[in-house]
Amino acid sequence: MSMPAHTVAVLTGDLIGSTASGETATDEAMASLHKTTVEIAKWRGVSPPLRFFDRYRGDGWQILLTHPAYALRATLVLAATLASTAELPRTRIGIGIGPADIPDNKDFAASTGAAFIASGHALDTLPRARVFAIEGEHVTSLHRAILALAEELSGRWTPEQAEATALYLSPRQPTLAAIAERLGISTQAVSYRIRGAGARALRDAATWWEQDAEDRAP
Repeated sequence: MSMPAHTVAVLTGDLIGSTASGETATDEAMASLHKTTVEIAKWRGVSPPLRFFDRYRGDGWQILLTHPAYALRATLVLAATLASTAELPRTRIGIGIGPADIPDNKDFAASTGAAFIASGHALDTLPRARVFAIEGEHVTSLHRAILALAEELSGRWTPEQAEATALYLSPRQPTLAAIAERLGISTQAVSYRIRGAGARALRDAATWWEQDAEDRAP
């Protein structure tokens, strides 16, 4: 038996340069990603089964979002999580949108469906110079364009900018003052980091992406 297929987002990733980074940094990167998925699971509209496939192919990982509209936001937050620590390897991410068949026991390894296939294919065919890709149901050239621009901005983050951006991109839309308190720095310093990261534009892009997904939903 399996749960009925419904549209989800599957994010499949692998760490960049994990061999050169070493086993300790790779383990820390995986732990950091896992911790972030726990926070993503608390976002409004996300419910089980969200899973973190903690390891495959040595440095690979995978999560499933039951609320596929969050695909862009989750991708950026996961990327920011790793970029916030200079010693950790960054990650490539293939996003797949579509139906998924999940066994009743929620065994991720036994799950199937178009979202998993699209996500794996997006990652496997990603050009060497790129880090984000998307394929699947209702994916358009505009989605790919937004993702390409998001990739360009995220590739320029300093660790400090990435740390602030990971918090700023929460769908709860925390204030700069709240982020400043969390990081133990001034509100002005947070503002500089957010501006330098292009995080305001990224948050707007994620919000409009989600609105488009909601508009398309049956």
